[in-house]
Amino acid sequence: MTDAALQLAETGRRLDAIDRKILAVLQEDASLSVAEIGDRVGLSSTPCWKRIQRLEADGVILRRVALVDPNKIGLGLSVFVSVESSDHSDAWLKRIAEAVSAMPEVMEFYRMAGDVDYMLRVVIPDMQSYDVFYKKLINAVPLKNVTSRFAMEKIKSITALPVPLVVAD
Repeated sequence: MTDAALQLAETGRRLDAIDRKILAVLQEDASLSVAEIGDRVGLSSTPCWKRIQRLEADGVILRRVALVDPNKIGLGLSVFVSVESSDHSDAWLKRIAEAVSAMPEVMEFYRMAGDVDYMLRVVIPDMQSYDVFYKKLINAVPLKNVTSRFAMEKIKSITALPVPLVVAD
């Protein structure tokens, strides 16, 4: 990994090995106390807390959340929705972004390269709910094609990013 890749673009600060350990620990369990995190990364509480505060201020840590099992709250159907558009204007993109952002079923929304223009990951209770969502989507903005792919089984799902190790100079 290059030195440039190890620095935060906005601040020019480097993420050192301790910062990376803190990120790995927090991604595994953000409910740990600062003392517990410090023990795991080899710091006392105050320096560990200061590093966490800096990582948050620098935008490396975006937020801390609880992960919820979708099946246990009645959202057992995951759908990957491919969208193609014949309109690629900024105004159209703004309209679809606003419409999709207002749809709580949409967990992720990406502009893609390749034969599909946009990809959505949608979680819903059942097929009838998907039909309601689909109608809402196709009425939001003009679309060329919408293709839905229904997940039959979740084989792997993680939230922790693979934090790269620091390469010695």
